[in-house]
Amino acid sequence: MKVNENYLKLEKNYLFIRIAEKIKEFQAQNPDKKIIRMGIGDVTQPLAPVVVEAMKKAADELAVKETFRGYEDSGAGYDFLRNAVSEYYKSFGADVPASDIRINDGAKSDCGNLVDIFDDSNIILITDPAYPVYVDSNLMNGRKIVYADSNEENGFCAMPSSDGYELDGKKVFPDIIYLCSPNNPTGAVYSKAQLAEWIAYAKAHDAVILFDAAYEAFIKDDNLPRSIYQLEGAKEVAIEMCSLSKTAGFTGVRCGYTVVPSELKTIASDGTEVSLAQLWNRREGSKFNGVSYPVQRAAEAVFTPEGQKQVRESILYYQENARVIAETLTELKIPFTGGINSPYIWFKCPFGLDSWSFFDKMLHEIAVVGTPGAGFGKNGVNWFRLTAFGDKDATREAMQRLKDWVK
Repeated sequence: MKVNENYLKLEKNYLFIRIAEKIKEFQAQNPDKKIIRMGIGDVTQPLAPVVVEAMKKAADELAVKETFRGYEDSGAGYDFLRNAVSEYYKSFGADVPASDIRINDGAKSDCGNLVDIFDDSNIILITDPAYPVYVDSNLMNGRKIVYADSNEENGFCAMPSSDGYELDGKKVFPDIIYLCSPNNPTGAVYSKAQLAEWIAYAKAHDAVILFDAAYEAFIKDDNLPRSIYQLEGAKEVAIEMCSLSKTAGFTGVRCGYTVVPSELKTIASDGTEVSLAQLWNRREGSKFNGVSYPVQRAAEAVFTPEGQKQVRESILYYQENARVIAETLTELKIPFTGGINSPYIWFKCPFGLDSWSFFDKMLHEIAVVGTPGAGFGKNGVNWFRLTAFGDKDATREAMQRLKDWVK
């Protein structure tokens, strides 16, 4: 027996496990300290009432022989939910047919699993800093990764390099490109013009874009794209992943969707044309049995008029938290991105500290927890992420502690 030794190349502990260990140690030494957690991107507002009722009703249906359901035939999700997602896309100007949509248990799974349909020799481009699953899932398969720098100079919106990227002493062009907008962790959002440039780049180099739109519902500015499919030509080069985790509080329920357009094709080594949608359907048919019926009915309720109204209330709650955080950082003259069209706020560590040192100092001196930027890549070494998903009162208290401490 041999193990996949690519796993040995990963960081020993996943970022958030390391953070949890540090918090546990601090709490054991300081049992009376009230820790305010603004690090992990978990939600605090309950599910919308219309969602809960839909889930209950669906569960009741499973208790009756005439309405009981087992496997969903296609494995891609029930038509009622795929149609609802398709109509949702239309509401902000993206034409995405239901047939291109596959229901999943959250964007994270498909972010990692999509690489199964691509050869391990593909070169991966990831913007740095980045959500760890993009990097880890490719390292697990031994793929080569190059990075596009997202930094303060470009507003944390990395753009493609016409000269290629350095890999093993030579210049290469990527085959698979990961983009996330609104970005986790930086909160930066690509403009339509910037995404158009990435689409043109992918076409010029026969690359595929894996576009993570998990936080699209937090975009306030109508001029900013909520889906890559609002851009011309995107269906020929892009796969999009989205999630109800932060949009509708489904972090514990688990449901999302991935769009693999029928227009997205490539040429196999024998010269035949290959549909990526067909490959993905085949992969899922072998390795995934779908999302449960009650969860899919709950997700369908999110996209009803009443569901959108109720879900929007939670989003506004988090957006107010983001405003409070951004206002505090502005007052303290600390540079930051995000917080306006994103639930994440990404700021430069004060006191000249690196992000892990700042994490330890903030935890031990004011008992506030965030996420060290170094956990997302080299361009995050001196930056720090806070989330707006916490309790309103706790967020205000944390920002008051931060003000008093920094001043």
